[in-house]
Amino acid sequence: MAPLLQVKGLKTQFFTQDGVVHAVNGISYDVEEGETLGLVGESGCGKSVSVLSVMRLIPQPPGKIVGGQVLFQGRDLLQMDEEEIRQVRGNQIAMIFQDPMTSLNPVLTIGRQISEALELHLRMDKRQARQRTIELLEMVQIPGAADRVDDYPHQFSGGMRQRVMIAMALSCNPQLLIADEPTTALDVTIQAQFIDIVKRLRDELGMSVIWITHDLGVVAGLAQRVAVMYAGYIVEMASVKELYANPLHPYTLGLLGSIPRLDAERKRKLTPIEGLPPDLIDPKPECPFVPRCRFQKEHQIERCLHENPLLETASPGHHVACWFDVKRGTVR
Repeated sequence: MAPLLQVKGLKTQFFTQDGVVHAVNGISYDVEEGETLGLVGESGCGKSVSVLSVMRLIPQPPGKIVGGQVLFQGRDLLQMDEEEIRQVRGNQIAMIFQDPMTSLNPVLTIGRQISEALELHLRMDKRQARQRTIELLEMVQIPGAADRVDDYPHQFSGGMRQRVMIAMALSCNPQLLIADEPTTALDVTIQAQFIDIVKRLRDELGMSVIWITHDLGVVAGLAQRVAVMYAGYIVEMASVKELYANPLHPYTLGLLGSIPRLDAERKRKLTPIEGLPPDLIDPKPECPFVPRCRFQKEHQIERCLHENPLLETASPGHHVACWFDVKRGTVR
């Protein structure tokens, strides 16, 4: 049986006055039905641009999807006309954005903003849509949902606004939910509550999830598989357990080394990743992580300076793009 979503060789670029920004550089991955995929990497690595490309929400100009396929249930989203893709967005594929305050319309009640999708996609009348909206707000644990349905976004806290965004995203029972760093602006306690709600609803509704974050700690208890992005490439992909137990890319090692751990020795220091991400306007033929890679510096690997490695299978289900085998300490 084919995966629910297949992304194949996706490339997205931005044409600016300073030059062409190579934001997403031929990434490929699948999402199975009922699976949660974590898309991880630091700011500017292409995570958000890649999923906005999947949703066909890249602003044109300056952005343009220049290559690849995005197959959803066997249909290429990139080949659909505007009317067809509008029927998919919010209905079969839904998205929760990073900042709920800018994602919600400040002059419309939250009830109206949720019911609009129900009227458009499910052909409900206003009374049915209002009742369903209250049920959705109760599902995401908004206290006094029936009384708050006519409130405006500014009357809710940040955490409550994110719950409204979940209710809005789930209103049409989508098969795929894309969450773009939805917990970034929330404190740790509210983050945990938010993640628990998404996990519970995912299991109840049987939907697939793509969870975008820069925090590997968040995806540990949420995702089944993780794809690590750097400079517009996927540099490592594996199951959560395999990635944490056996990281193979120097960048993944750096991300894991910078996470505080409760089970670590008290004297263990957090290890930052030195340097800055590369300039995506003028990509070089070398591995993009070379300027920050301690293994290249220690072993003086010439190939890293001249050729960007492809994502290849290191073991069943575990893929990595690196010329150096960090476990054996040898060049591949």
